[in-house]
Amino acid sequence: MGSLIDAYTNFPAPLRFYWAVAVAASLVFVIQMILTFIGVGHTDASGDAFDGSAGDANGDTLDTGGAIQLFTVRNIVNFLLGVGWGGVCFWNTFENHHLVTVVAFICGLAFVVAFMFMLKQLMKLQHGGNFRIDECVGMTCSVYLRVPARRKGSGKVQLSWHGSVLEIEALTDGEQIPSGAKVRVSKVIDSHSLLVEPL
Repeated sequence: MGSLIDAYTNFPAPLRFYWAVAVAASLVFVIQMILTFIGVGHTDASGDAFDGSAGDANGDTLDTGGAIQLFTVRNIVNFLLGVGWGGVCFWNTFENHHLVTVVAFICGLAFVVAFMFMLKQLMKLQHGGNFRIDECVGMTCSVYLRVPARRKGSGKVQLSWHGSVLEIEALTDGEQIPSGAKVRVSKVIDSHSLLVEPL
């Protein structure tokens, strides 16, 4: 252990940064994946105040209406994962460390795109089979991406369906519902979105 610490302290400052980001992001990523597989996917937002709106201390997005869910805690972790390991892997490939920074940034973006693509494919599988959205009425679920007030935008809720965790777009007629809140499905709006109300 001591030799690892000594080796780390002898690294140049930028390389120490990449290693720190890579290790920290990897740990958070593993925790997120474990929580997702055991059906507690919404907890990746709890305790992370990355929301761009004032007053929503436990939100997990930087967007204002959930139009493109790009700036989520999950994607930020994926980006840092790519940046960290990209910097570590390409450190000795390029002599110009500024070029390493650019490559690490591109790796971060590539990780985000790759994971978003995989999640979309998984969601298609989850929504297949015998799932019928009209059977969601009356179910209790958790808000994953905050739901804007009075149908001014859509958020997302997570609900459990026969052992799978489904993410579905959600709107509300009332006040904004923050991430992590428990809601009840009151109505099916269309084939891919629900109307929810806080419990």
